[in-house]
Amino acid sequence: MATPTFETLKYEVEDGIATITLNRPEKMNAFTAQMMLELIAAFDATDADDAVKAVIVTGAGRAFCAGADLSAGGQTFNYAERGEAARDEAKVGEIYRDGGGRVTLRIFDSLKPVIGAINGAAVGIGVTMQLPMDIRIASTAARFGFVFARRGITPEACSSWFLPRLVGISTALEWSYSGRVFPAAEAHERGLVRSLHEPEDLLPAARAIAREIIDNTAPVSIALTRQMMWRMLGADHPMVAHRADSRAIQFRGRAEDAKEGVTSFLEKRQPHYPNTVSADLPDIWPDWTQPEFK
Repeated sequence: MATPTFETLKYEVEDGIATITLNRPEKMNAFTAQMMLELIAAFDATDADDAVKAVIVTGAGRAFCAGADLSAGGQTFNYAERGEAARDEAKVGEIYRDGGGRVTLRIFDSLKPVIGAINGAAVGIGVTMQLPMDIRIASTAARFGFVFARRGITPEACSSWFLPRLVGISTALEWSYSGRVFPAAEAHERGLVRSLHEPEDLLPAARAIAREIIDNTAPVSIALTRQMMWRMLGADHPMVAHRADSRAIQFRGRAEDAKEGVTSFLEKRQPHYPNTVSADLPDIWPDWTQPEFK
């Protein structure tokens, strides 16, 4: 599969890992409409490429992402007046869809596990785009801030759904009310990031996490597990999970991957899973109005 090229991102695939690097270092990787579209396209590419087993997202230079590009001044968030084609195409009635939300929803739908390697400043969309990533690790030099109220706007990128689920409602409100920028140690203490690393150790640590997944697990199982876990955060009863679990186990139990998983374990060798996400991903999300499992 041809490697896509972008203007605001670097996109590299090596040994099963796609690394997406926000790449506007002279602007501290500030988020633009173009970056929005390219991030969506990058996750389209990772989903479509069976050679990609895990995704790492990081930033070039000293920042992860310093938030929205504010070069338009006071009109930065006034999409109706700015008239950008990338935003106009996503207009629904009189409402312009939030660009950060379009990115986080795309990451939410990813079929591959996503690891955020937060190398530096991450504020505004720079922090909210991380929330649907599965595992976030940070450099000791990283800083975080939900600064929206300090800019006269509100949290975006679906963060009102993601953030309380990750760190609890009290912390989510404290960070969003104050809008203050806080250090990586606080992000770690409150559960926003899994671990802290010296700057030079950050990407090796992210790759080690990715390798643990890639070398030992079936890609189709990972794709299903990712969606099952995320979707169940919004389920209103464990029966919803039971329905999905039952379908997933039935489909996967008769797949070649399941035979290989058991056989490789009994033979004490590394598994070689034959099924692919592009060809063998079952639909385990039926119409929940159907009466089965009642």
